[in-house]
Amino acid sequence: MLTTLSALILILLAMLGTPLFAVILAVAMLGFHVLEVDLSVIAIEIYRIADTPVLVALPLFTFAGYLLGESNTSHRLVRLTRAFLGWMPGGLAVVAFVTCAFFTAFTGASGVTIVALGALLLPALQQDGYGERFSMGLVTSSGSLGLLLPPSLPLILYGIMAQQLDLGQDVAISDLFLAGILPALLMVTLLSLWSLWDTRRAPVPLTGFSAGEALGAMREAAWELPLPFFVLGGIYSGFFAVSEAAAATAMYVLVAEVLIYREIRVARLPEIMRESMVMVGGILLILGVSLASTNFLIDAEVPMHLFDLIQAHVTNKWVFLMLLNLLLLILGAILDIFSAIVIMVPLILPVAISYGIDPVHLGIIFLANMQIGYFTPPVGMNLFIASYRFKKPVTELYRAAVPFMIVLLGAVLIITYWPFLSLVLLNR
Repeated sequence: MLTTLSALILILLAMLGTPLFAVILAVAMLGFHVLEVDLSVIAIEIYRIADTPVLVALPLFTFAGYLLGESNTSHRLVRLTRAFLGWMPGGLAVVAFVTCAFFTAFTGASGVTIVALGALLLPALQQDGYGERFSMGLVTSSGSLGLLLPPSLPLILYGIMAQQLDLGQDVAISDLFLAGILPALLMVTLLSLWSLWDTRRAPVPLTGFSAGEALGAMREAAWELPLPFFVLGGIYSGFFAVSEAAAATAMYVLVAEVLIYREIRVARLPEIMRESMVMVGGILLILGVSLASTNFLIDAEVPMHLFDLIQAHVTNKWVFLMLLNLLLLILGAILDIFSAIVIMVPLILPVAISYGIDPVHLGIIFLANMQIGYFTPPVGMNLFIASYRFKKPVTELYRAAVPFMIVLLGAVLIITYWPFLSLVLLNR
């Protein structure tokens, strides 16, 4: 009776807006108390996170992303992609998708992408003859593109959570980096093709391809162009571990933006560090207490009981995946991506493996759904950020984003039911 009452109180506190880490910690404490386990195990679990070597990649990649967000990188990316793609019919839409995907991959938070690129892309799209609704829907939906591309923070966090579960299967972050590339390209390609079809009556750009403009744009972005190759090449050549690649990337971006481009004053660095580390601190706090909660779930055999319950009603792997997609879309609309990962991965991953689903493939499915959840009505975060940024009613953003959501849902189905797309680069 007391346990039931305590659980109801925790649910009420969560609904009233109690910080997520406090609710997770309280659940872990209550669970261990019921199991008559000494609560000192919680402190041990929180401390254990410090032994995760790849954990240092989180603050370093986050700091690099904040530096890129504070500089004029977004302007250079738009100019570069527009020089190479903007000349063709519908090319500016493709420019928006490619630029947003790259920017989100490094900054990690899609809201930053809308704020940084929205002011550039929305007027440019309308100036080129695209309709207002199409333009707003494009920018809102593309704000979360890139979550599957390295060095995306959600990919790293999913890998850390999976490694802590000791599932008997390797879930290397470098594997997740590779696995997300083709699914991300699929999403960008499908969105681009649909945009080209939807805007087939839009005016053809008056200017053709200019080699001079392309070379000028490449020279301007010369220090940022190597970043993806720098990260991936360093990791997969064996020259860098993931954590070392994060350190090298942070140093590279710091030198480029502060000393070479000189767009960030040295006096601003402490403030940028503080802002980025506040975000990292929140993630690490949730991650630490969630590991304690995960340990309780494993001790209480919750994933095993959950699997038995699901298998009693769902015996087919493909039906399970469909139901999982629906669940993840709902969660993506009501939870931020970091909270969703630390809460749901310990529950979902053991069950998915029992159905024969590769844990790396599951990670790509998970994040692909979360990506759509960012702009899923009624509470997708990107909808409200775009509403504030563009000064438009959020209901107008709902209607604008729906066609893009349908296209991405099609991409998620392909990613879900064609594991080859995620695993081919891993030779699995």
